[in-house]
Amino acid sequence: MVNRVKTTTMSVAALGDNGNLVLRDESEPRTSEVFWQSFDNPTDTLLPVAAVMVLLVIVMIYIRRKHISRTTKEVEGSLAAFWYKDDLQIATKNSSAKLGGDNESGIGVPFCSWESIIAATENFSDVNKLGRGGFGPLYKGMFHGGQEIAVKRLSSCSSQGINEFQNEIVLIAKLQHRNLVRLLGYCMKENEKILLYEYMANKSLDAFIFDKKLCMLLDGKKRFDIILGIARGVLYLHQDSRLRIIHRDLKTSNILLDEEMNPKISDFGLARIVEGKGIEASTNKVIGTYGYMSPEYASDGLFSIKSDVFSFGVVVLEIITGKRNTGFYQSTEDLNLLGYVWRLWSENKALDIVDPILLESCKKSEVIKCINVGLLCVEEDPSNRPTMLNVVFMLSGEIAVLPIPNQPAFVMRKRSSSNQPGLFSNNGLTVSIPQGR
Repeated sequence: MVNRVKTTTMSVAALGDNGNLVLRDESEPRTSEVFWQSFDNPTDTLLPVAAVMVLLVIVMIYIRRKHISRTTKEVEGSLAAFWYKDDLQIATKNSSAKLGGDNESGIGVPFCSWESIIAATENFSDVNKLGRGGFGPLYKGMFHGGQEIAVKRLSSCSSQGINEFQNEIVLIAKLQHRNLVRLLGYCMKENEKILLYEYMANKSLDAFIFDKKLCMLLDGKKRFDIILGIARGVLYLHQDSRLRIIHRDLKTSNILLDEEMNPKISDFGLARIVEGKGIEASTNKVIGTYGYMSPEYASDGLFSIKSDVFSFGVVVLEIITGKRNTGFYQSTEDLNLLGYVWRLWSENKALDIVDPILLESCKKSEVIKCINVGLLCVEEDPSNRPTMLNVVFMLSGEIAVLPIPNQPAFVMRKRSSSNQPGLFSNNGLTVSIPQGR
């Protein structure tokens, strides 16, 4: 190979394969006469050759650095991972790498390796199983550094698909509040979809209020603090966060309790962002939990911040009474919890359905206030339900005189000659949506 360089004296410089730099007369291209060569003058070519070598080195360094920079960016958006705290393999992911999104800035949630999850849960051992929700089992995990985590493993037959999975990750990544559960990471491997949360030592609220022994640990003050904490968490979603979010699946089993019994709202798979100043949206696919869905959502697919208010009201009444809304009470009319509370409230006997533990540990006026707020939240007409801001004001005592509630949209079980129970409401609305969780 010969590299040619044109000189200012109309001569041609050529570097031969043997390393000899020669000069020929350009005006005589056919002649092979060489009037100068480096082999005869080694000292004259030392500096030019050295300069060329330095230039080549600089060019090579520049090219390599550019390649490394491009490769690094590709790795940051790929499935690469690194060891963190001896066991947790995480790396910030670009949402398009695994989740199919187009947000180039990334979702901001750590990606956890499948191997580290297997090790942390001891291959999803039954010993570490905390329970099972509508979307799959929940496990306790621990990394070598001692960090405890809750591992939500979505069932392959779960109704929560990739869209809900991505939705939950992206939403929680943008939310920070003391009454919202914190997402630590996620993992996807073939058909496996995993979410990692901060570990809640006391599990979920329903494990306490519906258990005859554990409910005794929740006195009046703790229950009131839990109600107020949930209200503040929902208010944050509706008004105080960067996004306006409707949870759509607020229920006692989705309220987790930390070591100090502080409530944290979880499970954002069904949550929706309402754009701009909007407060209402609709869907053709009604998914939720029977007993907590507002009537307008169950029948027409309309949901709004007032749908969450309805669900919150159900949770409040369950906390105060220690009874599930999906149960039926007062055998003569088969009323569900909302109907039963309303009947006793109308007869000025609301305290008759209150969990006795509350009456022993707090003022009756506080209990009555909670029942009043709960009934206001479950009114049939969404426009009559209070906002969560007003709910917080009422619970905290900033609103001295509470409004009088109207009859709620409760459901009764209809008896028939075939003894097959059906569902109907006091307003004729059929509510027969299957439980989605």
